[in-house]
Amino acid sequence: MEIERWERSEEISDAEKKVIQEIWSRVYANCEDVGVSILIRFFVNFPSAKQYFSQFKHMEDPLEMERSLQLRKHARRVMGAINTVVENLNDSEKVSSVLALVGKTHALKHKVEPIYFKKLTGVMLEVIAEEYPSDFTPEAHGAWTKMKTLIYTHVTAAYKEVGWAQ
Repeated sequence: MEIERWERSEEISDAEKKVIQEIWSRVYANCEDVGVSILIRFFVNFPSAKQYFSQFKHMEDPLEMERSLQLRKHARRVMGAINTVVENLNDSEKVSSVLALVGKTHALKHKVEPIYFKKLTGVMLEVIAEEYPSDFTPEAHGAWTKMKTLIYTHVTAAYKEVGWAQ
């Protein structure tokens, strides 16, 4: 599959960074449960994504996925990486290096098609908006949309850097 055109992330303002960090502090307080919800919705909506996970690629039942220790472990890892990005929104080099590592690992080691990052970050926004509706104002939605694009842009840039071709 060909990588989509390379997107540029829009600058996240200081006010938007604050909104992202405030909402994230509530989300991260329930990091494993929210992370599991995100991954289950991701796998239900995009079952082809499960092909990259030998431990739970044959699971169809969301309740079975929810009980999977491997899925929970991966959810904690995903949420931890996002947490590092959110905590360091004021340090673009740190954000870039964290997301470059994620991108390179997923490109070279796991051979994951980059489009799945766009799909996953979209699901992340849906779940956060549903779980924290009073926090997810139009302003917050705009800020988180920029955050989603930031993640996807940096991860896919790492794919391009390592010469991704599939």
